[in-house]
Amino acid sequence: MALLGTKTFQNYIGGEWVDAASGKWGEDRSPARPAEVLALFAQGGEEDVKAAVAAAKAALPAWRQTPAPRRADFLWKALRRFDERQAEVAEALCAEEGKTLSEALGEVKKALAILEYIAGEGRRLSGETAPSELPSTFCYTVREPVGVVAIVTPWNFPFAIPMWKIAPALVAGNTVVFKPASLTPMCAELLVRTFADAGLPRGVLNLVMGPGGPVGDTLTVHPDVAAVSFTGSNEVGTRLHTRAAALGKKVQCEMGGKNPVIVLEDADLDLAAIAIAQGAFGSSGQRCTATSRAIVARPVAAELTRKVIALAQAMVAGDPRRPGTTLGPLVDEKQLQTVLRYVDVARGEGAHLATGGERLRPPGCEDGWYVAPTIFTGVRPEMRIAQEEVFGPVLAIIEVDDLDEALRVANGVKYGLSSSIYTRDLESVFRFIDRIETGITHVNSPTMGGEAQLPFGGTKATGVGMREMGKTAIDFYSE
Repeated sequence: MALLGTKTFQNYIGGEWVDAASGKWGEDRSPARPAEVLALFAQGGEEDVKAAVAAAKAALPAWRQTPAPRRADFLWKALRRFDERQAEVAEALCAEEGKTLSEALGEVKKALAILEYIAGEGRRLSGETAPSELPSTFCYTVREPVGVVAIVTPWNFPFAIPMWKIAPALVAGNTVVFKPASLTPMCAELLVRTFADAGLPRGVLNLVMGPGGPVGDTLTVHPDVAAVSFTGSNEVGTRLHTRAAALGKKVQCEMGGKNPVIVLEDADLDLAAIAIAQGAFGSSGQRCTATSRAIVARPVAAELTRKVIALAQAMVAGDPRRPGTTLGPLVDEKQLQTVLRYVDVARGEGAHLATGGERLRPPGCEDGWYVAPTIFTGVRPEMRIAQEEVFGPVLAIIEVDDLDEALRVANGVKYGLSSSIYTRDLESVFRFIDRIETGITHVNSPTMGGEAQLPFGGTKATGVGMREMGKTAIDFYSE
C-alpha cells in the first residue's frame, strides 16, 4: 500500500488505473530539493508487462480497423485537452525533471505542435498506384500498422519524446505499451491520463512504470510485441537493439550525441556566443542535441571564449519554477557525479578549466543537483571531454586553423546527431553541409531544436532505424 495521503501514480492497463502486481512503489523526488518526495509511482514488473501487452493485443483488431481519420479524431480531442493543461504539464516538468519554467513551457508547446501535425496524418496516410505489366490488372500499395508497439523513453524530454512516438503509433493503427523513465513518472501519467480523457478505447494505450530491467527487457523480448521504439543511452539502446532485432522485431533507437558548432573567422561572434551558451547550458546540458564542442578558428577563439564565459557566468541557478531562474538542476545525484567526474578527467588530461566545474548550492535548493556552467579551453580532439557524451552543462572549446581541420575534428567522433556552423561565407556553408556527418545541421543557429514537420535523427552511433517526427514518423509504425 502507498503511504496514506501521498500522491500516487498507477499503471494504466486495459483502460484501468491499477497498482503494480508486486504492490511496490518508487519515489518521485525533486532534483532541486532531493529530500522532497513529490509522489509515489507503481513499480511494475514482468507480470504487469504481460498484462499490458495482452490488453494491447486484444484491442488491436478493432483499432486497426478504425478508419485513420477516425483514429486521428482521438488525437485532436487529446490536443484540445493538452492545450488546457499546459501549465500543469510545465509545472510537472519543473518539479520532477528540473527544467526552468521557460524551458518547460517550450517543451510543452513543441509536444503540442507534434501532436497537431501527426493528427493531420490521419487524412494523409496513403499508398500509391503503379502500372502492371499484365492486362486487366490493377496494382496499388497501402500502409498498415505493425501491431503492438513498445515505446521506451528517457527522462530529459519526458513529455515531448513520448508524444512524438505515441502519436504516430496510434494514428497508424497500432496499440501501444509505454514504459517511461522512472525519474519522470508524473509527466508520463499526465500524458496517458489526457489521452484516456479524450476517450481513447481501452487497451489502445497502456502505461507500465518501473525499472528498465523487469519492464523494458520483458517488453523487448515479448513475442507479441512487433516493434520497439527507444530513446536513451548508447549502452542500453545497443543492448535493446541486439536483443529485439535477433527476434525479428522492428527496432528504432535514438541515442547519444557529441554535437559541434564550427565558428569561422568571419562569423558574427555575438550571435555565435549566444547560440553556444544556449546549446551548451540550456536544460543544464541534458539534451541529445546539446552543444558539446565549439570548434573555433584560432584568430577569433579568444574573443569568442570571453563572450561565452560571460554568458555562462551570468546564468542564475535556483528553483526551476521561478521565472528568473536560467539554470536548473541535473536530474539526480548519479548525473551530478557523472558530470563532476568528467570535469576531473578533463583537468587530468590537461584541458584548462576556464569557468565553472563546481557544484552549486543556490538559496532554497542547497541540496539540489546543480553544477555551474563549465567551459574548458585548450582541448585536444582526442581528449575524452571532446569524444564522450557528458550530458551536463560542459563545453569543450577546440581551436583549429581552417574549415578542413574543423570538419575533421567535428566528424572525428562516433556520434552524428546535430551540428552547426557560424560564418558569412556561402561557399563554406555548402562545403560544411556536404561534408558534415550528422543527421541534422544548422547554419547560423544553435545545434538544438527541431520542428514538428521535419524528420529527427542521427547517423553513426547516434541511432539505428527510421527517422522520427515529420512525414517520416509514420514509416516506422507501418508497413
